[in-house]
Amino acid sequence: MRVTASAVSLNVDDVPASSGFLQKHFGFREEMSADGLSSLKRDDAAMNVIYLRRGLATRPSDFRDTGAAGVLVVFVVDDLNAEAERLRAEGVVLTHELTEEPWGERFLQVTDPNGVIVQLVEWVTPAA
Repeated sequence: MRVTASAVSLNVDDVPASSGFLQKHFGFREEMSADGLSSLKRDDAAMNVIYLRRGLATRPSDFRDTGAAGVLVVFVVDDLNAEAERLRAEGVVLTHELTEEPWGERFLQVTDPNGVIVQLVEWVTPAA
């Protein structure tokens, strides 16, 4: 098998709201769109983020009406402190303040208009 691209596809109620959130606050651009669909990309990201309107008949029937509950969309960044400041300056509420785990993961979380959690992570050397 040879993987040529990666994407995460999330069911949401309001596709333009989630799409706009990633474009405005995380520098994604819309690569493709249609009624009930938005595919977003960044040149430096290893995956596309795709939003689909809940209930689309093209989705398998056992989960076409479910939302993206419990899913984290995670981006690893170089300077988490700067990102936290930037997001606050843009009026984005941090739904989980910057936290450092014993294993060296520093992270914060924000929530988009559809309840999708976007987590930013920076890896640091764990404290001894």
